[in-house]
Amino acid sequence: MTKAIGPRARKVRVLATLGPASNTPEMIATLFRAGADAFRINMSHGDQASKIAVIQAIRALEKKFGRPSTILADLQGPKLRVGKFAGGKTELVTGSTFVLDRSPEPGDATRVELPHKEIFAAIEPGARLLLDDGKLVLRVQDHGLERIETIVEVGGALSNSKGLNVPDVVLPMAALTPKDISDLAFAVEQGVDWIALSFVQRPEDLAEARKLIGGKAALLAKIEKPAAIDRLEEIVEACDGVMVARGDLGVEMPPQAVPPLQKRIVEVSRRLGRPVVVATQMLESMIVSPSPTRAEVSDVATAIYDGADAIMLSAESAAGQWPVESVAMMNAIGISVEGDPMHGDRVHFTVMKPDPTTGDAICEAAKNIARTVSAVAIICFTSSGSTARRIARERPGVPILVLTPRLETARRLGLLWGTHAVHTKDVASFEDMVAKSKRMALRHGLARAGDVVVVMAGVPFKTPGSTNVVHVVRIVGDELKGYTDSASG
Repeated sequence: MTKAIGPRARKVRVLATLGPASNTPEMIATLFRAGADAFRINMSHGDQASKIAVIQAIRALEKKFGRPSTILADLQGPKLRVGKFAGGKTELVTGSTFVLDRSPEPGDATRVELPHKEIFAAIEPGARLLLDDGKLVLRVQDHGLERIETIVEVGGALSNSKGLNVPDVVLPMAALTPKDISDLAFAVEQGVDWIALSFVQRPEDLAEARKLIGGKAALLAKIEKPAAIDRLEEIVEACDGVMVARGDLGVEMPPQAVPPLQKRIVEVSRRLGRPVVVATQMLESMIVSPSPTRAEVSDVATAIYDGADAIMLSAESAAGQWPVESVAMMNAIGISVEGDPMHGDRVHFTVMKPDPTTGDAICEAAKNIARTVSAVAIICFTSSGSTARRIARERPGVPILVLTPRLETARRLGLLWGTHAVHTKDVASFEDMVAKSKRMALRHGLARAGDVVVVMAGVPFKTPGSTNVVHVVRIVGDELKGYTDSASG
C-alpha cells in the first residue's frame, strides 16, 4: 500500500468528473493525490461496460491510499430534443412563425417534429420554448395535441436533434427514462455511493428512484428546473443530497437569477442538513488553459464562503487539457479561502437552528465545546452517518474525524463538509471509545501530545441513531504504543 493520504487541509470537498481525459487508473490516482475527494461518472456518455473499469480503478484507491473512495453516478434524465431537418439544419428567422408537430417528416424553416407527446398537453399560450441551450427562443401562440404554433423571438441556426427546454410549465414526464432505469440498476449493482437524479421538478420525482435504489446508495437531487425552486424545501427533505446544477438552470432562467438561487439552494440544503454540491462552469476556461480566470476563482470562492459541502469540476477534469491542474486549483482555492480569518464568520452567516432532538443538541454542544476548550478535532462514532451529517451541518471550526464500522457509510461521507471518514471496528464500551478516539486522532495526524479532542457517540453502543454522549479527551501522546500501524485500528 502506498502511504495513506490523511485528512485534507480544507473542509470543502472536491468532486471531479471523469471522462476521456481522466478515466485511466493512473490519472484517477493522480487526481486523488491532487485533491479530488470524490468522482462523478456521467451516465450520459459511453456504455455501461466501459464504466466498470473506471469504477474498479476508483475502488483500487482504497488499498493504494488507505482511505475510502466516493463514487457518484449521474443519470442523464429526460433530455428533450427536436427532430431532424431536411439537409440536417435550417435557419429560424426572428418574427416568423414556427410549428412543432408530431409528424416524423424532416423539418424546414417552418416546422419540425417534436417527439415528446407530454409537452403538447402541458404547454400553454405565452410559454417559452428554448432551443439549443437557450440560443433560440420561441413563444407559444396556440397549441393542440398534435401541433404547437410559435413565434420566433430569437432566431438563428438550428440543426438536427438539438435540445429543447420548457422552463415555464411543469411537464408530466417521468423523472426516470428507460435508459436511466437501466443505468441506475447498473450503478447500484456496481456499488456506487451516490445516484444523482437529473431534471427533478417535484419531490414525487424522487420516489421511484428511491425505491429502485433500495437503500444501497444515497440519492442526490439536481436542481436545474425552475419548477424545482417552487417546491425546493420539499425536494431537499426528500433526498440525501443536492446539486446546484447551474448549466440548465442558467438556460431556463435569466443568468442574473442564478446567483441568488444558488445561495438560496445552499442555504436550504444546509439548514435541512443535506450535503450540497455547487456545479457547472466553475473553472470553465481550464478546459483549454492551464490557469483559470480571476472571475472563475472568485466564483469558486463564493461557493466556499457560502458553506457549500462540495465544489464540482465537469468538462475541466473529464475532457479538458488540464485535468490535474484543475483539481489542484480547486484544492488551492479551498485552502486559501478557508485560511481567511473571516471565513468562519461568513460560513456562519447562515444560522443553523438545532432541531429539538438529543442528536442535534449534542452536535451543537460539541461545536461550542470544541471552540471553548480549543480542541483540535471532533471525533464522532456513527453507523448510518447521521451523526456526521448533524455535526457537519454546524460547520465547526475544526476537522471532523468520523469512525464507522460500515464501509458504505464511510464512502458516502466523501461529499460531506469537513469530514475525514475511517472504516474501523465498532467500540463496545466507554473506555474503548476513549482509547480508540485517542489512537485514531494520533494515527491520522489530527492531534499531538497535549491536544484536546471532543468525542461524540451513542450509548448503548452499536445502536444506530442513539447519539447522546459528548466527552472531552486530552491526548497524552503514547496511546499508539503496542498497537500495529493500522490506519483503522
